[in-house]
Amino acid sequence: MPLKTYRYAVCGGSNLILDVVLYFIFYHYLFEKQDVHLYVVTLSAHIASLFFVFPITFLIGFLLNRYITFDDSVLSAKTQFVRYFMVSMGAILLSYLLMKLFVDALGFYPTPSKMLTTVISVVYSYILQSKFSFKAEINISKNNQF
Repeated sequence: MPLKTYRYAVCGGSNLILDVVLYFIFYHYLFEKQDVHLYVVTLSAHIASLFFVFPITFLIGFLLNRYITFDDSVLSAKTQFVRYFMVSMGAILLSYLLMKLFVDALGFYPTPSKMLTTVISVVYSYILQSKFSFKAEINISKNNQF
């Protein structure tokens, strides 16, 4: 296993455990499995938990990826952050859609649905983070033919 993949697995795994634990706490204890009434919208507890946990694990995930996993990236921190944010927005949208499918449409329990959703999101995120957000080198096409 390449070192970068190992580091991603350890950092991502740690952040994943934090994500699932926080999700469980938010869902069961903070929101008490009840709808969350915001000023503009009402969110079900499983969706509210997803969105409230996201900023915490987003920031921790960025820092772990920037300083441990993809430490060889030549991109600036600002560029990495913007790209990481874009990929993360795709991941949260994917998570939202999968949670709606698993919990609301198929009737699965929220916490196992969150774990399955996270596994799918991790694969999506790793591919895009390594190829886009934390690119190790800048590809410059040169047409040097002899």
